[in-house]
Amino acid sequence: MAETDPAAAPRIVTAAILVIGDEILSGRTKDKNIGYIAEYCTNIGIDIREVRVVPDIEAEIVAAVNALRARYDHVFSTGGIGPTHDDITADSMAAAFGVAIDHDPRAVAILTSHYGEANLNEARLRMARIPAGADLILNAVSKAPGFTLGNVHVMAGVPAIMQAMLDEVAATIPTGTKMLSRTVPANMGEGRIAAQLGAIQKDFPDVAIGSYPKMLDGGFSTDIVLRSRDADRLDEAARAVEAMIASIWAAQG
Repeated sequence: MAETDPAAAPRIVTAAILVIGDEILSGRTKDKNIGYIAEYCTNIGIDIREVRVVPDIEAEIVAAVNALRARYDHVFSTGGIGPTHDDITADSMAAAFGVAIDHDPRAVAILTSHYGEANLNEARLRMARIPAGADLILNAVSKAPGFTLGNVHVMAGVPAIMQAMLDEVAATIPTGTKMLSRTVPANMGEGRIAAQLGAIQKDFPDVAIGSYPKMLDGGFSTDIVLRSRDADRLDEAARAVEAMIASIWAAQG
């Protein structure tokens, strides 16, 4: 048997999203960051494997950070790095990593340049408190930086600011082989294709195959979504699904 070339194997990079904030859990604020980060990461070759939402409680944040950073290559955190008393993410990250936290001279310089020294009050200076050993994530929108500590990327919760920070982070981290996808419309309910689709999945264990029902023109329809990092296998599996659907319609007459 020929040996597999390690260089030819797809590189898989995994990540989790950690959303921090009582306002998300209460429903007061509708999260707009999870979907954006997930789609962004899919497009650059990072697999989002888990999403957690935790309250503004240090022990909950610390537990989530330590669990996720040990399990995945990256953790993308949003929320809780503002100037008010309930923005405790930076302190919680320092606690999770067991490092000190203080006003970072780099962050202070950024905020001083933006606000002017006379306007850099105590609340604004809170946004310059960065855990020891962290790298800053620049913020082109409102200037107050986020930070990367280990494999955890701590970003703002405001969508426009988070998106600018994510661009900064993405330029600095390794990514994996991009996951490719194909959608095949079935134009029939899942019940009519379930058995045959299960058989195709067994024939293509290296291709993720999912079925997603929907209503179309007053009736049931199903989109079959196939995902793989191997373009040839993806094409082969998609053809098998298309042939299966055609055979069902042909049998119906």
